[in-house]
Amino acid sequence: MNPDTRTHAPADLVVDVGPVAHGGHCVARHEGRVVFVRHGIPGEKVRVRLTEDGPAAKFWRADVVEVLEPSPDRVDHFWDLADSGRSWSHRHPPVGGAELGHISLERQRSLKAEVLAEQLRRLAGVELPASLENTVEAVGEPAPSGARAGLGWRTRAAFAVTPAGKLGMHAHRSDTVLPVRGMPLAAAGINGLALWEIDLQGIERVEVAAPANGSRPLVLLVPAPGTRAKRLSAILAQLPEDVSVASFDPAKGEALQLRGRTWVQESAAGHDYRVTGDGFWQIHRDGPDTLVGAVTGYLHDGGFLTPGAAVADLYAGAGLFTAPLADAVGVTGSVLSVEGSPGTSRDARKNLHGAAQVEIVQGRVERVLRQKPRSLDAVILDPPRAGAGKDVINQLIAAGPRAVAYVSCDPASFARDLGYFRQGGWGLAGLRAFDLYPHTHHMETVALLTPRR
Repeated sequence: MNPDTRTHAPADLVVDVGPVAHGGHCVARHEGRVVFVRHGIPGEKVRVRLTEDGPAAKFWRADVVEVLEPSPDRVDHFWDLADSGRSWSHRHPPVGGAELGHISLERQRSLKAEVLAEQLRRLAGVELPASLENTVEAVGEPAPSGARAGLGWRTRAAFAVTPAGKLGMHAHRSDTVLPVRGMPLAAAGINGLALWEIDLQGIERVEVAAPANGSRPLVLLVPAPGTRAKRLSAILAQLPEDVSVASFDPAKGEALQLRGRTWVQESAAGHDYRVTGDGFWQIHRDGPDTLVGAVTGYLHDGGFLTPGAAVADLYAGAGLFTAPLADAVGVTGSVLSVEGSPGTSRDARKNLHGAAQVEIVQGRVERVLRQKPRSLDAVILDPPRAGAGKDVINQLIAAGPRAVAYVSCDPASFARDLGYFRQGGWGLAGLRAFDLYPHTHHMETVALLTPRR
């Protein structure tokens, strides 16, 4: 955090909360200056605490500490540590990761739809048709009777560790680590480990994966420099025997086996997938099947995914989309699967070892496209949060596929990339948005893009 934009003593203001903006906050103004407010709802009058300000700052940031005129969409937050008013009343900021928990789920989805529409309008020059406006689809089964909706969906979670060795989470945009006893958004397989009961001294970070199919969970321990094997053994002894445990080196991206496996087995669309260490996998328990269904539905319905077709899966990860693509094109077709991470690409080779029609290439997408030009019928583009970028998109357009299914977890980078497609003569032929991250500002979109000719 820039010290020039941080208040030395907390300052409170009263503001009217304006429209929602990308990033989990709303826009307010104070004496002409923009204030990005978290934990409010458009239309509310609130008292906020400035968390970043200063005369040289282009804008300020603030958290709601008191609601003076509430929205009818405001609900009691399900998690005290993420509730802004409660947290600041105890003299600390709220933890991140549940910044919309004070809003009804229906209103959360309408706000996400507003953000998506605004980003597409501003960055891509696209006006959504009325049939797509205000539509972000709920995902998964309804909550059990009496349970709070939108909880227990995360099959992966990352935690910090307090100086005292307790499981913790960071406050938003802060180095402050607050101890936690449970994570309401996490699946039972994660909370059931009761990691908050364990002495984690010598560990900087803990990552947990508990597959939705019930297979063996994995706990990744990221040791602090100088942590000895004896300390790791002491932590290992506190964890359940049926849990795999590994020590993870972020610099090398390597997981060292301590007990069990260094990977988890995930399932989706009728396939099993090995995912090693911190390799990417959709964190919502129903996310993989939802996205595979949306992508293959677009390509099948458009006649782009047929036996014998040549397709590519770019930023392919462990092969979530590659496997169903291989099923669809059959042995007479071909699938090019490209992934940048060496470890994840190795997983893809293991997961697709029986599919002779699949060629798996490890490397940067733009380099592989340049070195392996080919004619393609369809492409799945599932880039990281930063998006694919102009170079990749121009190479794709030059390759001349009949369709691209674009999967995005960030509406801003998606809108920017859509703008590049439109500059190249392509258009938006279909769009679906999914609420794969309830109680957060994140969403997932699947778009069908085709040449305008």
